Amino acid sequence: MDIGVFIPIGNNGWLISTTSPQYMPSFDLNREIVQKAERYHLDFALSMIKLRGFGGKSEFWDHNLESFTLMAGLASVTERIRLYASVAVLTLPPAIVARMASTIDSISHGRFGINIVSGWAKTEYEQMGLWPGEAHFAKRYEYSTEYVTVLRELWETGRSDFKGEYFQMTDCRLSPRPQTPIKIVCAGQSDRGMRFGAEFGDYNFTLSSGVNTPTAHAPTNRKMMEAAARTGRDVGNYVLLMVIADETDEAAMAKWRHYNDGADAGALSWMFGEAGADPTATEGSTAKAIVVPEGAINFNMGTLVGSYQSVARMLDEMAGVPGTKGMMLTFDDFLIGLEQFGQRIQPLMTTRQARIANAA
Repeated sequence: MDIGVFIPIGNNGWLISTTSPQYMPSFDLNREIVQKAERYHLDFALSMIKLRGFGGKSEFWDHNLESFTLMAGLASVTERIRLYASVAVLTLPPAIVARMASTIDSISHGRFGINIVSGWAKTEYEQMGLWPGEAHFAKRYEYSTEYVTVLRELWETGRSDFKGEYFQMTDCRLSPRPQTPIKIVCAGQSDRGMRFGAEFGDYNFTLSSGVNTPTAHAPTNRKMMEAAARTGRDVGNYVLLMVIADETDEAAMAKWRHYNDGADAGALSWMFGEAGADPTATEGSTAKAIVVPEGAINFNMGTLVGSYQSVARMLDEMAGVPGTKGMMLTFDDFLIGLEQFGQRIQPLMTTRQARIANAA
């Protein structure tokens, strides 16, 4: 089973709270995080793209790095770990992204891939005059389909003459091409989003939910497996979750309660409004899933809170859910959390023993 880290490209990571660890993003911080992840034999690191924050007292995600340039830098200071950058498809032409990816492929010697962000948070794009209008809510996966088609044509053949509704290529060229196939990552949770992931993705991130509910992602896994079966493709389900660990269950839960006590109401209010702007959002979609009230402080992602032994046991239980091929971890404090995972949690996981032995 693969395990990766969702690195904190935005301030304060994934806790919308004034009492959680407060920090700014920087290259130095993310370099230390990814090098720790590589040292502890994690398989990949992924960085998001966020173009406008939530505000509030914590200024949540008001401060962000850029994904491709960050991953290019990290590619030059790592040796083994796979690296994924995120592209907001409304902001960069696919031919430029294809060339950027080929460049980072060269820097990383074949360890680079791309996460496709179809663009549902319209305020991010309106501020730059890039929002194409309300019709994009319903058509964003059609737009992304053309986008990825152009990417793949250029990577695979070095040329594209694609003609579509959104993109028209005329003898568009790319050289040098990537030395290894560029993997595509998706994160669709709606039926349409999963269909896109099944058709074009190599991996699809699955949302879990709840605190200490390690099998909560089973229904979403099933939906993604069914979508992939219809395309005849092997698409890996990677579960996104947060780990909050300590010596005892009680100590870890005390931290979780402390973070919830500091929930940033202003930032959460902004997030609720942004998520509610999409009239086409269906139950199970990302926009709906992240604003369930009881889990809104960390986007309602699945959260494992407990001792090192308890977290290891729950991670093994999560790995046992059919269709789970990997997990992407976030932490309350990434530097401390990765040390806890590498030294105290991962050695107790039965599902990681073969991977650790092979790496050694």
